[in-house]
This record gives sequence, C-alpha cells and structure tokens, in this order.
Amino acid sequence: MKNYTYVLVTITLFFVTVLSCSPKKANINSSKATVASEWNKKIIAIAVAEDNLLTLKGLRTITMVHLAMHDVLNTIDHKYERYVYKGEYVNTDPIAAVAYAAYFVSVDQYPDKKGELEILLNRWIIDISDDEKTIAKSLGSAVANAILKQRSKDGFDSEADYTWHPMGPGVYAEFNEHSGTPEGFVFGAGWAAAQPFMLPNPNHFIVPPPPKITSNEYTKAFNEVKKMGSSGSKSRTVDQTHLAMWWKEFSERSHNRLLRALIIKENMNLWDASRTFALMNMAIYDGYINVFDNKFHYNHWRPYTAIRWAANDENPDTEPDLEWNNLHKHTYPFPSYPSAHGTASTSAMTVLANTLGKGDDYAFTMVQKEVDSAGFFSGKMKMNPSTRSFNSFSEAGMEASMSRVYLGIHFRYDSEEGYKLGAKIGNYAADNFLKLAN
Repeated sequence: MKNYTYVLVTITLFFVTVLSCSPKKANINSSKATVASEWNKKIIAIAVAEDNLLTLKGLRTITMVHLAMHDVLNTIDHKYERYVYKGEYVNTDPIAAVAYAAYFVSVDQYPDKKGELEILLNRWIIDISDDEKTIAKSLGSAVANAILKQRSKDGFDSEADYTWHPMGPGVYAEFNEHSGTPEGFVFGAGWAAAQPFMLPNPNHFIVPPPPKITSNEYTKAFNEVKKMGSSGSKSRTVDQTHLAMWWKEFSERSHNRLLRALIIKENMNLWDASRTFALMNMAIYDGYINVFDNKFHYNHWRPYTAIRWAANDENPDTEPDLEWNNLHKHTYPFPSYPSAHGTASTSAMTVLANTLGKGDDYAFTMVQKEVDSAGFFSGKMKMNPSTRSFNSFSEAGMEASMSRVYLGIHFRYDSEEGYKLGAKIGNYAADNFLKLAN
C-alpha cells in the first residue's frame, strides 16, 4: 500500500511539473504566516498535554513540521535553500501545501489526535478547488515523508546508561528527596545520544571544564549561589526573585510563543516565518543534545549537594549549611554544568537576532502568565507581573541563563557557559542552514 501511494504521489508531482514548465511565482508577500503559527501553537499544546515536554518528542515534532513547511514553500518558490526535500519545483497553493505537510508530519507522530489535526487542516484548504487540493496534498505528503524518513532512526527516545560515581568533591550526586524522583533516576542521559538536526554530532561544541573545587572561581560562585539563590535570601532583590521564577518555563514553549507574537508584530510573510520557526527549533533541539552531552561528560554537582556537603569538598573557604534550600525548593535530577536552560534560551534568541532582519538590538516584551511553583508536577503559580521587557536578544538570553543562579539551581559558571554554548549553536544554525538561495 505504501509503495502504491508513493507511485501516485510521484506521478502527480511529475505531471504538475511538466504542465508548469514556466510556473507562476507565488506571491510571497501576500501569503499569510498565520497558518505556520496556528500549527505551531496546536502541536505544542498537544505535546504539553501528552508529556509536559519532558521528552524530546514534542520539540522534535514541531521542528519536523516547520522544516516540512519550509521545504514545501521553497519547492513552490525557491527563496531559501531547502533542508532535505530534493523534488522538482511545483506551482501550487502555498497555504494549502504547508497545511498538508504539517498535517502529515503531525498525525504520524500523534495518530490519536488525528481528528483534531484534520479540523485544523480543513481550515486552510476549504477555499481551493479539488484539483488544487490534489496538487497541494501530493507535495505536502512528499515533503513530509522525506522529513520523517530522514529522522526515522534519530534515537530521540534513546535510553542511555548512566553510571553513578562515588560521592566526591564536584561529583554529581543523587538527591531524590529534593528532586521528587525515584531512587536511582537521572533525567536526560539519552538526549546526549540523539541525532541532531544540524550539528554534525552531539558533542560538536565542547565547553571547557568547570573550575576546580579548590579554586577561587569556584569559591566565589559557591558563595554567590548560596547567598543569592537561597529560599530565604535577604540579598536577592524583588526583581531577581521575579526573573528567577518567571524564566522557569521550557524554552521550546516560551520562545515559540514569543516568535508567534513577533511574526505578527513584524508582519512576516509565510516563507520567512516558516524559515525562522525551523531554524529556531532546530537550534533549541540541538542545544539540548549538545548541552546534555557536555553535562554527562563533566558530571558536575548541583548547588544543593555542594552547599550541604561542603565540609567534605577539600576547599577550606566553603562553609557548609546542612539546612540550605534554594528559592523554589527543588532541584532538577541531572548534572549541573553547563546550564541547559541557558543554552536552549540563548540558541533561540541568537537565531532571532540573525533572522528577523533587525540584528541583536531589538526591543521586545515576553509574556509568562504562570510557571511551575517547584518541580514539574508541583502545580502552577501565577506571575505578577506577567511580562518582562528587553532591549536586545542577547540581553534576554543572558537573563534567562542567570535566572538559574537566583533560583539556586546553578553556579554562575554553569549559566555563563550555557549562554556561550547557546550563542554558538544559534549562530551555527543561521550561518549554515536554510540560507538565501543563489
């Protein structure tokens, strides 16, 4: 059956190409980007409902969807280089074609949501003829299948082995009473074994080692997070407390919401919006893979362990506090260095600085109405105020990175190296993928 379908799609696209030797250029500027934003919002909502974005499935799906949209559009009008699809150029309705591509990728990943996805699909194909639907559907299906085939063995759900090491200075240690996870559980080890979308391999960018536990740099970072990240800190300002909690949401959710707003603000066309969505989500996805590879390579401990166990860290300048707790009284169950949140957030912000045509110095406001009060399943708390404003994308990336120090779950060097890594990944995406066509 699959081979029969493939033959029909190929024949359809062949005759479309033959009959369109001099295809009419699609009107890029008049093509609404709303279709891309609607699919983005829908798939993220499905992913949140299924696993709260605690796996790579949702981010992987939304990345494949936007890459499929991008390749469809640039098979209709070759403005940017395509990602994977190499078929002949086709003249068809761009909105219908990207809707079909998004539908076929989404329903492949979330077959139980087929009814919901069909409703969204039908919104975007209702006003075209049956012949146009046939052509758009054939192109959307061909591109979706190319993306799905390429990613079919990418190991996004791999379960890598993790070996616990004896307790020692700087060594990641279990604290299941603080993370709320089962004994022996560690999060994200398999992420380091997944295939990136654009980086040559999971360890493409290797960060330098964290400072030695006996060094002045470590002592300074230790004292800072102990003071500024504690639950009862009298040194942390009201604004620092606000930003620490406000930035807790995963980057794939907060930054896609931001981009949907910026697409409206900048009146972006469908080609540019789809490209930006694709680059940004590739950067976030590969950011997670690359940072988790570094995390499990260095296996560095969290402030919660470091502060409570400081009497044994062989550093005479660090004082233990056996009752110390961080701001939200929770620590995520995976190694500290470098910061994954800093990496993912900054990779996304760096892509936006490279793609919106305005550079890094761009004023914008982000909205965050509620966040987890502590861990992943702790219940929500409302943010007041719900907005934070920035003068540049790099400023936002740095604030996202440093928020983890004020939250008490990262050292400063974790956040700074996460920021640097994210900037490298974001620039790599913009410099090497989906570039302007020659």
